Amino acid sequence: MAPSTQFEVSQPPSDAISAVIFAPDNTNRLLVSSWDRNVYLYEIAEGTEDATLINKFEHRAPVLDVCFGANGNEAYTASLDCSVKRIDLSTGEQTVLSTHEKPVRCVVYSPQHSMLISASWDHTLHVHNTSAPASTPITISLPGKPHALAASPSKVVVAMTARLVHIYDLPTLATALSSADPASANITPWQQRESSLKFLTRAVACMPNDAGYATSSIEGRVAVEWFEDTAESQARKYAFKCHRQTAPEEEGGGDVVYPVNALTFHPVYGTFASGGGDGTVALWDAEAKRRMRQYQKFPDSVAALAFSNNGKYLAIGVCRGFETDMEDFNSEGRTKVFIRELGETEAKGKGPK
Repeated sequence: MAPSTQFEVSQPPSDAISAVIFAPDNTNRLLVSSWDRNVYLYEIAEGTEDATLINKFEHRAPVLDVCFGANGNEAYTASLDCSVKRIDLSTGEQTVLSTHEKPVRCVVYSPQHSMLISASWDHTLHVHNTSAPASTPITISLPGKPHALAASPSKVVVAMTARLVHIYDLPTLATALSSADPASANITPWQQRESSLKFLTRAVACMPNDAGYATSSIEGRVAVEWFEDTAESQARKYAFKCHRQTAPEEEGGGDVVYPVNALTFHPVYGTFASGGGDGTVALWDAEAKRRMRQYQKFPDSVAALAFSNNGKYLAIGVCRGFETDMEDFNSEGRTKVFIRELGETEAKGKGPK
């Protein structure tokens, strides 16, 4: 079995990282979005501990999220300038798909339905038909400010302020998009839930088997829930503390609590990784309700995580967070991207205790 290895990417962003994501059809292709107003495209050289910067794509304002589209040559971005853009990664051409009234926090692409969904701080979702990019997107009003967005094969989960969670059915959205008048479609959530976490949601990730999702909060906790709305299924949901450190006794003891900034599920084994303001990444077995391993501490807060499409690589975005000091914030020179090549069974669950 090949041992795991880890290396640091050269030429990282110059400011805080907002997202990392691997291409759906290319294990070695990685996008990183940053507050430095750029999206970075890297290629991992097979058999080496190196990732080359292929190109970077400048925006007018900080980029708050990025995702790939149908293939490794297409990307979509969410920007502080309120725009949702498509990038042709081969030519560098950027096209505005839609414009929100306030900054766009998240974008997620559904390959099953050729659909892009953007979530904005103007309390709306825009649902775009990427097969007809010139078409007007469907606008869905939200009851709260969205902070995290994730899609499974059949659902999209929106986590908002006030512990609000809305789950939408993707086939229903696709039917509305293909109707004669999509703009007049009356879209309602498939489910409306209250978050199991008492504090602000920081991240959400969906299980690859389409069974459920995990959320994390600013208060060092993660919750795991299932989509099926039965008493038996809902009884399975649980939450746990993580990304905490013991405070010195001279400071009163107790826990120092950090935000859990990032979550990502392994596409093969269904386990998931979490990254926190404590600078650590942990692997969890959702079914067995246990931590599998915790990696060595990184030099700063873990801001973003992503597994490659085959689970071979884990990308880790590291930069200064706001955990200790918000004055004179500057992440230049401290922003790093690490790539971990996992051992063959490193992310495989061990089953119940």
